[in-house]
Amino acid sequence: MTDVRNVVLVHGGFVDGSGWQGVYDLLTADGFNVSVVQNQTLSLESDVETTRNVLDLQDGPAILVGHSYGGAVITEAGTHGSVAGLVYVTAFAPDQGESVNALIADPPPGSPVPPILPPQDGFLFLDREKFAASFAADLPAHEAAFMADSQVPWGVEALSGAVTEPAWRTKPSWYLIATEDRMIPPPAQRQMAERAGATTAEAPGSHSIYVSQPAAVASLITQAARSLRDTIGVPS
Repeated sequence: MTDVRNVVLVHGGFVDGSGWQGVYDLLTADGFNVSVVQNQTLSLESDVETTRNVLDLQDGPAILVGHSYGGAVITEAGTHGSVAGLVYVTAFAPDQGESVNALIADPPPGSPVPPILPPQDGFLFLDREKFAASFAADLPAHEAAFMADSQVPWGVEALSGAVTEPAWRTKPSWYLIATEDRMIPPPAQRQMAERAGATTAEAPGSHSIYVSQPAAVASLITQAARSLRDTIGVPS
């Protein structure tokens, strides 16, 4: 019997792993061993491989956390033997055969349309002038502007990558719904969380809730760790 003290954080599209710093600081202060994955977001396959490489380095069971597109990554990578549970942070949670493209193809009526520009050489960007309102509405203006200007190109191929074996079908999961999200509509978040059988929490935040409200994210991860505390450590 063992505590789950390892946490692996996976970022989404248009950003890198540095946005997890607030969550990282809170979790490490609470005694967790935290790893931050730096995916290239070129393809789902390569991002899953990178995430699994980090999971290979864990010294015991881990909680695998994904934000936005990172949810698709953890859904595929989460079948790794060291993963004890999954935490989705306003994230995509595809089923078998589904991709991010499939999940965004039919948005709920009246949902805001993310300001994604037409592909450039196989990569996507958000309209800089609309970035703050859509992605980071609850962050200070200067911080949202920096995120807009430091966007990571999101590969079109990453959005079309389909999940083969969704980890949430065999691993316990938790889901933080950001109720003011203008990238992934809250009704879509609730639907995915319910389908995955996830334990859910809600907080009034933007798509960047992992940056603006790290305490809400860290709290759900800690809740997951406590829930898994009495389970037998899975082999790495």
